[in-house]
Amino acid sequence: MALTGLQIYKLLPASSTKPEVKAHANCKECGYPTCLAFAMKLAAKQAELSLCPYVEEESKRQLEESAAPPIRLITIAGSAKKLEVGNELVLYRHEKTFYHPPGLFVRVKDTQPDAAQVAEAVAAYSVDYVGMSLTLDGVAVEAAGGDFASTVAAVKAACPFPLILMTSDPATAEAGLKAAQGTMPLLWAADAQNWQAMAKLAAQYKVPLVVLANGDLNALADLAEQVKNAGVEDIVLDPGTRGYADSLAIFTQLRRLALKKNERKVGYPLIAFAGDDATLAAQHIAKYAGFIVLDRFDPAMVYPLIVLRANLFTDPQKPIQVLPGVYEINKPGPSDPLMITTNFSITYFSVANEVESSGLPGWLLVADAEGMSVLTAWAAGKFDAERIAKTVKTTGIEQKINHKRLIIPGHVAVLLGEIEEELPGWEINVGPREAVDLPNYLKTRWG
Repeated sequence: MALTGLQIYKLLPASSTKPEVKAHANCKECGYPTCLAFAMKLAAKQAELSLCPYVEEESKRQLEESAAPPIRLITIAGSAKKLEVGNELVLYRHEKTFYHPPGLFVRVKDTQPDAAQVAEAVAAYSVDYVGMSLTLDGVAVEAAGGDFASTVAAVKAACPFPLILMTSDPATAEAGLKAAQGTMPLLWAADAQNWQAMAKLAAQYKVPLVVLANGDLNALADLAEQVKNAGVEDIVLDPGTRGYADSLAIFTQLRRLALKKNERKVGYPLIAFAGDDATLAAQHIAKYAGFIVLDRFDPAMVYPLIVLRANLFTDPQKPIQVLPGVYEINKPGPSDPLMITTNFSITYFSVANEVESSGLPGWLLVADAEGMSVLTAWAAGKFDAERIAKTVKTTGIEQKINHKRLIIPGHVAVLLGEIEEELPGWEINVGPREAVDLPNYLKTRWG
C-alpha cells in the first residue's frame, strides 16, 4: 500500500532511534530543507529515495516496496526485439500518459502448414506513420495437436520478434520452451489444475507466466498469489473473458484495483484475445490489455490498430515532432521554391506529402515551434517573424538556393510585413492556407 508523507517521515533519519542515523536528520543533502519536506515529495512521487544516503536498510525496504509501480513491468524478447508492458500509473491518458503500448500478436497453430510463412509476414510488416515506423510485436504459437516444438522452432527462425507459447500441458510447454531457447517467450497458461507444474517451468526457464481463471477475479488473484509464492515474479493475468462487455468490465476493474486500491495481487499486465474482431482489439488497446492476440494476419485489420495504439500511447502533453531544419523534396535545385512550416509532425507530413505526390521539387524549412501546428504556434508566439527569420538564417538554406523568395503558410499572412523587416532583401510570398492547395499554388505562382 502507498505510504502517506507522515508515514514516510517516520522511516527517515529524523525519526530514527539510532544516534548515528539521527545525526543526519534535516541534513539537507537531499536538496530539501527538512526530512518532512523530503517525505512529502516522496509521497507525491516528485523525489527519489536514492537522494537520502542515510535511510536504514529496513526502512529502505519498506519505502521501496511502497514506491514500486502498481502494475509490474513484464519483459519478453525475441532474438532481435523485446517488448515491455506494465508499469502504468493512470486510468486515463490525459492524467499523465500511458507508457508501454500493448503488444499485438498474431496466433498460429502447430497444425498450420504455413505457420512459418505467417510469422515471416508478421516480421516483415511495417508502415510509416508521421515519421514513426509501426510494426507488430510477435507471434503466439498454439498447441493444437501438431508438432509444437517444431512449429515453435520454425516460427522463431522466421520471426525474430517475441513469442507467446500457448498450451496448458506442462510437457508440451517444456518442449516449446526448449525450442525457444535463446529468447524469452511468454508462457500461457497456468490454471487451477496445472499451476504448480507451469510455475515450476516458468521459474526454471526464467520466463513470464500467464495465470488463467475464467471470470472469477477472486480465483484469479488467489492463483496469481500462489504462483508468486512458488517463485514466479513475472506474471500476466488472463481473466478468461472474450467478449465486449465482460472484458471491458473486468479489465477496468482489475486496472482500478491495481491503481486506485494498490492491490498487489492483481498488479500485473493483462492478456486479451480478440479473434478476428478489430473493434474488440481496439477496445483492448484502450482498456487495458498488455498483450493482444489476433487470430490472423491481415494488413487491412492491423493498420488501424497500430495507428490507434500509436496515438493512444503518445504523451498528450508532448506533440509528435520532427527535427527542425531543411528538407529536400523531389531533389530540388537552387532555383526551386522555398517553403516554411512548423515542426508539428502532422503539419510537416501534410505539406511534404502533398508536394512530393505532385512531383514538384521544393525546399521545405521546418522551424522549431515546440511541436505545435501553424495556428497554435502563432497564437502561442512560437511561430513569429523573428523565429521564421532565425530559421532562414541558421539552417544554411541561403547557400543551397540562388534566390531570396520564401513562401509562408496562408494562416500567418498577418506576419508578412514583420518578416520582410526581419529578412531585408527577401521577397515573402503568402501561400495557401491548406497543404492540399500547395501543388496548384506552386504550378501557377512560382516561376
